[in-house]
Amino acid sequence: MSAHPLPSRPVERIWGRRDLPAEFGAPADVAIGEIWFEDPDPDAELLVKYLFTAERLSIQVHPDDTAARAAGHPRGKDEAWYVLAAETDARIGIGLTREVSRDALAAAARDGSIEALLDWRPVAAGDIFYSPAGTIHAIGAGLSLIEIQQNLDLTYRLYDYGRPRELHLDEAIAAADRGPWTPQPPPRALAAGRELLAAGGAFTLERWRGDRQVRGDVTLVPLTAGGTIDGAPVAAGTAWRVEGGATLAGVDALAAYPGAKAATISS
Repeated sequence: MSAHPLPSRPVERIWGRRDLPAEFGAPADVAIGEIWFEDPDPDAELLVKYLFTAERLSIQVHPDDTAARAAGHPRGKDEAWYVLAAETDARIGIGLTREVSRDALAAAARDGSIEALLDWRPVAAGDIFYSPAGTIHAIGAGLSLIEIQQNLDLTYRLYDYGRPRELHLDEAIAAADRGPWTPQPPPRALAAGRELLAAGGAFTLERWRGDRQVRGDVTLVPLTAGGTIDGAPVAAGTAWRVEGGATLAGVDALAAYPGAKAATISS
């Protein structure tokens, strides 16, 4: 059994920020949009990121397992977002307001009317969104969030507000679910200090609070500093990989593991 913090690296993005939270170091001289926590295991199924947005991300979509494997990738890209902070008017666009045909989606992407077709939802700190592969989406400006996703760096852009970046209309339209998004059920308690946030997709997401004995493999993202994992102190702005099991004391964290159903992985 072992537990270790994952190495992190900042990633510059056109929509990023220069005023990162203190746990990520001094203000950046470039726009940092993401902090990646990369598992040294190349076969790791999950990837953790922090996202910081000063502008909207492109309207985009990711392929599912079948489409990604047909293109030579190991897996598709489901993802989930936990909102840490949101400005008053912050929005996330997720799914469409109605069903459309392939031709209608292509036309909307070309003329920009896809902005109005996307279902823009107000967000606040503590909100959770599970976005299955195929979901058309865009993260808005003024947000800080944790993203947990299948470990695949592949995005198909449908629209980018006139920014000079490549679009991938054919691939995006082939991969897209061209209708509304289905939210997850509200979070529910599984046991004392254990809450199910999302299930039914490529991975399951929970929130764990307090003392806990972990069995099996899990990715942990502490939401606050404090507590320990196998006796090591937990700092803010970290992500951990548990292999085989670990002992948690006083920890408040997101916990993610592959599979569509909640598992007997914690007590």
